[in-house]
Amino acid sequence: MATAQIGRGRNSVRLRRYNERLLLQVLRRSGEASKADLARRTHLTSTAIGSIIQSLEASELIVYTGRRTEGQRGQPATLIDLNPKGAFGIGVRLDRDSIETALLDFGGQILARRVHDRILPSPDETLRLVQADIEHVLKAITPEERERLTGIGVAQPFNLGAWLRELNLPNEDFRAWDEVDFAFELGEATGLPVFSENDGNAAAIAELFYGCGREFDDFLYLFMGPVIGCGVALNGDCLRGVTGNAGDIAVMPVPPSGLASAQAPAHKWDMLLSRASLNALGRHLRYCGATVESHADLERHIRAHHPAVEEWIEDCIDALAPAVRAALCMLDVPVVVFDADVDGGLIDLLQRRLAKALADNAPEAREAPELVRGSFGSDAGAVGAASLPMFFSFSPRAEILGSVTRSIEDMRDAD
Repeated sequence: MATAQIGRGRNSVRLRRYNERLLLQVLRRSGEASKADLARRTHLTSTAIGSIIQSLEASELIVYTGRRTEGQRGQPATLIDLNPKGAFGIGVRLDRDSIETALLDFGGQILARRVHDRILPSPDETLRLVQADIEHVLKAITPEERERLTGIGVAQPFNLGAWLRELNLPNEDFRAWDEVDFAFELGEATGLPVFSENDGNAAAIAELFYGCGREFDDFLYLFMGPVIGCGVALNGDCLRGVTGNAGDIAVMPVPPSGLASAQAPAHKWDMLLSRASLNALGRHLRYCGATVESHADLERHIRAHHPAVEEWIEDCIDALAPAVRAALCMLDVPVVVFDADVDGGLIDLLQRRLAKALADNAPEAREAPELVRGSFGSDAGAVGAASLPMFFSFSPRAEILGSVTRSIEDMRDAD
């Protein structure tokens, strides 16, 4: 019986934490609301809402923004909203050709950032560089606000030392990354909690927490970067898989490219990253005589409607559409969120072409998904990384409610 009492106590704490996070999610999705609004949307009692509001106010996670005076009788309702200064997260995005560190507030705004466009150096050198960048971005908030720092998020491609032939990168620069746990080393160096995800998952989490997750709990997220990234949102949480690589569409097998610039695949099948990626676009532009040294160069050629861009888009969609269709068959999600590291009209163009290809080839009794533009563009990596400590600290993720359910079942067994 004593075990059951302990179980009830733990369950009560977990349930309260879940309800607090649920209320914060409602405010994040809908904006300011009254206590009555929150009770209606969360299906909690007025007493429970009042208690949670007191706790969140004491933690400075919410603020009172005024009173509602229109459309109601009696005493005007007090309105509550998230406090943008209630919490902060640091994001570190590592890619094979760049390093970015950013500071994000609770409202999802980037307050400061440092960017290095360079081939990723050794883990030791990167650690020193990132530590200096963290100190730099933290200057944007006061010492008191630093007490509300939730931690550091690290977003990077997993297996950094792999697929270097397909990406035209030198082996010696990346092999060491497969032998190091950078998130652990960064935590040891800074003394802060560090949350690590692959870059596709991190960007999908940013959409869940600050972007399209305001409307959708289930979607496939695609990000056209140097390598195509992907994440899967199911029931308002991010699907990770056993190794954290769920949704790794970049390595999905596809037929070889028809472009003259393409490398011959090492095996019978090629990988999607060889055809649907900014790396493939840059390679084809250079093959056709264009100068490409930066994302700005890519955008310039996209805006100018360079013929090589159109050739790459056709080849990209030819590989991407069946890969996305295969993913949708397995996941059964109604929405595809699409974003990219560059624009110049590329995001809308790829989204339209992909939507048409999916609709034209939709199997009988299966509709084409809704395609939605992502919320962050080239900021997706930084916001994704910095969202990680926020998400894991404040999101009513399914596993929290699952732990509540398991505790209730444990209590019943104990009784």
